[in-house]
Amino acid sequence: CWESEDELYNDGSAFKLTCRDHRGVIVTLIADNYFGYCKKEVKTQLSYAANLMGLCEEEHAGGVLAFPRFDLGEYFELSSYFPQTNHTYKEVCDNYGELMDISPTGYATDKTYPDIFYLPEDARIYLRRQQIVWNKDGEEHQLKLQPKCTYVLPSGYKVEMIQPQEGRRWRLIGTTAEGTLCHKPCTVSGGGKSEISKSVTDAIITGPIITSDFKNDMLMVEQIIHRGFGGRYKKPREPRRESRPLLSPERSLGSVVRLLTPSPQYTDEYNAWVTSIPRQIRDLVLIVKRFYKPHWGEDWRSRFSVDSINGLPGYELKYRTEKLLASYMRVGFEEDHSWRTFDLRKDFYPAVKVQMEDDITASIVVPRDSLEYLHPDLEDSSFKFVRNCEYRLFQRPDEAIVRGYDKTAEMDFSRTGKFFANYEPLTRDDARNMVEDTILFGQFSKPIRKVINAFVKAEKPDYCVATSHPRLVDGRPSQNPRYLQTRPDLQDPRSVYLANLGARLHRRVPLGKTVPFPVNSVMPGRRNNPADHTVGIRPLAVYNPIHYQELPELFMEFTASLTGKSPSTTGAGSEGALTKGPFNAMPPIIDLNNALVSYLITGHSCFTTSAGYIGPKYRFDHDISLLIPDVWSRMFIHERDPRYLYENGYLEKLTDFEHEGQLVQASRLGFRITDKFVRTFFGRVFSDPTTVFNEQMLKPELQSMEDYVDGIDNIVSTQTRIARLYLEDGTIELACPPLKALLTIMAEGSCQGKDIHDDSVRRLFTRESLLESTWYQDRLMARRDVDRRLWKRHVQYLQTTLAQVNYLTQRERDIIAAKLDQARHYLSEIERPAYMSRLKGTIGVDPSVRST
Repeated sequence: CWESEDELYNDGSAFKLTCRDHRGVIVTLIADNYFGYCKKEVKTQLSYAANLMGLCEEEHAGGVLAFPRFDLGEYFELSSYFPQTNHTYKEVCDNYGELMDISPTGYATDKTYPDIFYLPEDARIYLRRQQIVWNKDGEEHQLKLQPKCTYVLPSGYKVEMIQPQEGRRWRLIGTTAEGTLCHKPCTVSGGGKSEISKSVTDAIITGPIITSDFKNDMLMVEQIIHRGFGGRYKKPREPRRESRPLLSPERSLGSVVRLLTPSPQYTDEYNAWVTSIPRQIRDLVLIVKRFYKPHWGEDWRSRFSVDSINGLPGYELKYRTEKLLASYMRVGFEEDHSWRTFDLRKDFYPAVKVQMEDDITASIVVPRDSLEYLHPDLEDSSFKFVRNCEYRLFQRPDEAIVRGYDKTAEMDFSRTGKFFANYEPLTRDDARNMVEDTILFGQFSKPIRKVINAFVKAEKPDYCVATSHPRLVDGRPSQNPRYLQTRPDLQDPRSVYLANLGARLHRRVPLGKTVPFPVNSVMPGRRNNPADHTVGIRPLAVYNPIHYQELPELFMEFTASLTGKSPSTTGAGSEGALTKGPFNAMPPIIDLNNALVSYLITGHSCFTTSAGYIGPKYRFDHDISLLIPDVWSRMFIHERDPRYLYENGYLEKLTDFEHEGQLVQASRLGFRITDKFVRTFFGRVFSDPTTVFNEQMLKPELQSMEDYVDGIDNIVSTQTRIARLYLEDGTIELACPPLKALLTIMAEGSCQGKDIHDDSVRRLFTRESLLESTWYQDRLMARRDVDRRLWKRHVQYLQTTLAQVNYLTQRERDIIAAKLDQARHYLSEIERPAYMSRLKGTIGVDPSVRST
């Protein structure tokens, strides 16, 4: 082991030594000063404990509970938006009265947060008058509408008065009662685990709405408004039904967006007419629709104007007396690195995002029979629940190097008590030079400017840090700057309270009962890169923005966990099973087994999003990860079903093909979204969704067929190489039957003469096959054995303690005796047949954990 006493272990380089045993005892010595290694060791030990205990997993995941929000304009009445709602204020007071102080005039104030108000179901909210009006006992009552307050309707719907930015118009913003929990597991470094829970606000810019010729533009708008829209479908669903007028209250803004967007369902003549509409005219039509109120009748033009400048009409559109601003969101970059920005819908407002996960997640799968008060539209037989294991998050704010872009990071940097890694220690002279560079310094947000200015004037401390200045290593900025961020949900408990409150009211969950938020969307992330032949990196950017893969192809990908170049890693390649290969205390096949059972038993469909590049030309960084919760939360639950999406043309299946005599296994990529998906679902965010992703982005092979073919070969060959490792080290014998077949096919091309497309192989990856299998029953029995050993140990310990007569008072003996009775009761319950029935629908325990 060593030759001399002064010999350095591992030649003086960083190292880690770990010892573990079957009881779950694990001891680790880390010889390095990088905080990330310590954090990952905590992750390793949590994963080890989860493997031994069963029922749960430790996952490499990010996640967010997203509540869609909408710009309601200047007036809101619940019955006009949700006429089917049957929740009442009386019901809220009867069931949740202890949460609130009830006013005799018909509203209530929350006891925990006095800026939360409960309104009756007939409340009418007027922005201009800052007034809320309702009737009670034949009398009209009023409440002042105030900013920084939340008004909750009996259904859990929430309304606020918000000014997005200083100088912009005030508006009413509505937030839904129910959110969508987007779980981002098995995500490689740089795949967007943290970004999924960040607000898209930083990616939004604003600008004036320009009309080059107000009078003529409004004439064109009027012509479109008065046009008949009947006969636009090639195959009308209801041929005799008359088309609704564009300004009809029965036609939503989303319907008008679809009216003015070309579609294969429309006739060629209609599509040609839509295409001929100038972009600015289309935008004006949507603005008129957004603000239109039925009592205006035909007099909508008088509400809009432009100023007169030097006796001539100006160009900036005004509504009443306020200049209107359009909002644009960045979604990727052009080839010259300029921003690609797109006009947001006039009723869009960024979703409320409650962070649920960031990196280290504990999850558990629970059978439906053990749960109550779920969202009524959820129909699965088992559900996954996740819990963030971290108090502080080790963030790498990639976008923060751009001054003023990542306002959350800049706010965090302005607070005391922060831990930083790989940031340059700036001296007072450095900071003074930054301040004197007025233009660049002014691009920072106000909080960090204030801190740097204060540092320049103070005597202590000796150094400060800035988001724009990573540490210089060998004269070059570090690509891995980090800081510890306190979990946002802990810093803002009010948002968590409101999230639970809205769903509680909507589902009528009694006080004292938990409001369950199971995972209902699974969205891992990929890190894609173009080829970099100078350093031998092959292309990986063969995916379009969103792919769906069935379980066989998905677990081929999870097994290899390929990654492109990421600042967190030393290079591209395979990170190992489910992306935590370097941090497994057990063979990675254990995690793969557990994950597969979890997917089979819950029926979760997996949609994977792209980070980095799409094809060799288009860079997106984390923009898609940021945006996806806003899109997904605006989809109905049935619209997220891959079968529905495929049957209705929202997904296309990729198949193998030949290129220059070579078989290209494109089927490994699964399904990808189509232009119809973008038109329909991104159309709930953008006013012209057809421009967000061009054909080359939806079909990356059009950018470079050579790179596309090489990228797929890179994926397939790496999957083959990784699968062969399981055969070589013998751990394939620990794989459950579906994974054993899959790994064999990955490594050798077939298993017992069957390839991945064989129906008998694919049937192994179904819930029905799982429940009928003996290997799943073995997992449940293994879990029973774990419980039996645990409670036998409890009984033995309590019996031994009771036998120590001289060390216990009578009161202590009585307490321990009661606990012993309880332990014996639990032990007897474990032996009953009903106990095994209760375990059905869980992931059980991998039987091999006792033999590894």
